[in-house]
Amino acid sequence: MGLSLTGCERGKEADALFTTYQQRLATALDASPPTPASPTNIPAFPDADDRLFELPDIREGMLDMYALRECRIGVLVANRNNQLGKVAAPSQRWLYELKLWRRLEACTNSDVAQQLDDEDRQRLERLTRTKAERMPMASWNALFSSEEWVGSFSRASGPLPPDALAIPTEALAALHYLRTMTTRQLDTDWQPDSATLEQHLKTLREAPLTAQVLRSLQLASLRLEEANRLYAAAETTTSCPLVDVSRLDTVKDYVENELHSYLGGLSRLAGTWLGAVEALLNAQQVDREAITEYRHRWLSLNNPTAPWQRYLNARDTHRRHWLRLLRLCSNDKAT
Repeated sequence: MGLSLTGCERGKEADALFTTYQQRLATALDASPPTPASPTNIPAFPDADDRLFELPDIREGMLDMYALRECRIGVLVANRNNQLGKVAAPSQRWLYELKLWRRLEACTNSDVAQQLDDEDRQRLERLTRTKAERMPMASWNALFSSEEWVGSFSRASGPLPPDALAIPTEALAALHYLRTMTTRQLDTDWQPDSATLEQHLKTLREAPLTAQVLRSLQLASLRLEEANRLYAAAETTTSCPLVDVSRLDTVKDYVENELHSYLGGLSRLAGTWLGAVEALLNAQQVDREAITEYRHRWLSLNNPTAPWQRYLNARDTHRRHWLRLLRLCSNDKAT
């Protein structure tokens, strides 16, 4: 509970920055500041039944498996089916699937396969082919059932405060590694590493960054839209809308030293992070409808109603209003 409350308090720092700006702007325009509305939270991530693929176990008889003993898959399968294997983390189940397919693939192309009778050789080839065909769904399930990935979309998160907008290089490296594992999982020249994978997942576990970015964009868009309406109401003439031109300095100082700094940091972070998330999701060879809909509504870089494009529109509209105010009320030549 203490950690949760701390997160909420830090989330209020960004909102305070915007509401302070709105109040200063309203005072300069001799208008009433807007009553801040509550930004919409992100929706719950799709349920497991809607986001995961059903992959029934492949059943083979003991004698059939014994015939393939030279492929060295017996211990691997046994470990997967024991008590610890059944409760293994999604990342470890993915590594198991990768290791099993690689051993089957190597066995299929070895002298061992040539020494099998026709029925066992066909069984080996069928298992190898089936595992390869199911791998995209297995890797999808590994990602979308992991607590690290699902936790990144936690609705219990808040907007990022002004001091937390640095580019998350370690988290980006984690997304890059997951994308590499996905795109090269059937490439026998590339070897996944368990320790590296778990370290990257640990990094993602440290913060629900996707949700924080989306919540930040939602908040910034809403507050900028409220400020833009203040500007629009004041822009009824071609003259300076300020009752007292000297009031511009107070607003200008805040915009240049506080607001623009936050918006610049948020733009860099959100664009970089959502781009990396999109790259990881584009690497998947399969998808589920619930995730496709969630991506379009919340993660898309192109959908005009998604948080990113809504934010860009509010930010650019605000910039036009601000430059007009500077042009009419000062001698500054802003670029």
